[in-house]
Amino acid sequence: MRKLLALALAVAPTVSLAQNAQGDVAVTIYNNNLALVQDVRQIALPAGRAKIEFPDVSAQIRAETVTLAGADFGIVEQNFDYDLLSPSALMEKAVGQVVTIVRTNPGTGAETREQAKVLAVNGGVVLQIGPRIEVLRDDGLPVRVIFDRVPPNLRARPTLSVSLDSGRAGTRPLTLSYLTPGLGWKADYVALFDEAKGAIDVQGWITLTNNSGTTYSNAETLLVAGSVGQNDGGGYRPVRRGGGALERPGTETAAREQLGDFYLYPIKERTTIAQAQQKQVSFLDVSGAPASKAYEYRNGWLGTSDEARSAATVLKFSSAKSDGLGDALPAGTVRVYVRDARGQPQFIGENNIGHTPMGSSLALKTGEAFDVKVRSVVEMREKLGKDRWRTTMRYTLTNARANAVTVDLIQAGLDNWWQDTRITDENLKSERRSADEALWKVPVPANGEAVVTATFDTRY
Repeated sequence: MRKLLALALAVAPTVSLAQNAQGDVAVTIYNNNLALVQDVRQIALPAGRAKIEFPDVSAQIRAETVTLAGADFGIVEQNFDYDLLSPSALMEKAVGQVVTIVRTNPGTGAETREQAKVLAVNGGVVLQIGPRIEVLRDDGLPVRVIFDRVPPNLRARPTLSVSLDSGRAGTRPLTLSYLTPGLGWKADYVALFDEAKGAIDVQGWITLTNNSGTTYSNAETLLVAGSVGQNDGGGYRPVRRGGGALERPGTETAAREQLGDFYLYPIKERTTIAQAQQKQVSFLDVSGAPASKAYEYRNGWLGTSDEARSAATVLKFSSAKSDGLGDALPAGTVRVYVRDARGQPQFIGENNIGHTPMGSSLALKTGEAFDVKVRSVVEMREKLGKDRWRTTMRYTLTNARANAVTVDLIQAGLDNWWQDTRITDENLKSERRSADEALWKVPVPANGEAVVTATFDTRY
């Protein structure tokens, strides 16, 4: 039915839409599908009670968050009219009413008109035309429906109506504020990595999305990097985490305005945020920041494999002011490119980062290495007594590249609870990164292999 109505219905008389009724609009957009809209409109108020309509508000407005500020008036009642004018809504409102059906003969172009009573709109339109009952079909023939008027409770645009009691007549500014979902933003990063120079060029883009059902014209736009808390009915709302790229959080304060514990990323010039639009604005452009490539392999506790598995390729860089990107980085996706032998940038992988303070060290996994492999094997496991085990692991690392590499070999799952796991023997000195993880930095020669063995004394 939707397809039929969208193609076939006509309305008489034609409804003319006025220009956008918004005033001076400021939009603050958060990362978690939420925005604060503040709209200052010049309104001519009569003295006493009056009903004032505010068209062009968000179609997803949270009506309970609406505030209206101004001088010399009080609010009596407010209503949000969200039943929007559409072909299907027109037909649904016409149930029990008489409409005009216009059919066009595809051969001659002649039109025939019949009066029809709309009986039902349930998965299709059922009409009574004279003594017969007919279903309005989507059979490709030229058919349209003419309505005498638009029902008064259908709105061409999302509209908030407010009943006011004004102490005086006159035009004055009224500030309409409300929260709405449907507006959100995230950061997207394009990184060009030069392994020979040990450097990256990074461009940061704000990707702004509007699915709120309304366009915000010439708006002052402020973006807040962070997910503010929202009450979803009393349940716990989990915090979305980043992609695990943060090696060490930074301790530097970025030279940006802050709102509470959030950083602000204002769009420098006013912009129109159109409905159903994605808009991109640059906020970071850094050339020649230090960076390096590394390899990492993480093995779970008692992890053993019949065949070697690829190590992860990792891009390491910093957000520090010196020797880094020099900014706090909002959460988003980092896409990494390198130049091929012809000098053309080629995509090699992407991953997410969370909200990252300035001064942080990041290790971004971009994919799996073709030539660097690791095979882990449980060589021996024996029970020492009550609640104690001795386990010997063997890790074989191979490198088919023409240059030597270093692999960060991580044994995870050691002891995240008891914190009394010991490494009693190892052929390469490890670094205990936490109670749960041990790290070996394993040099693997070009076109060669390296072997690491370690014996663990654990509770399980």
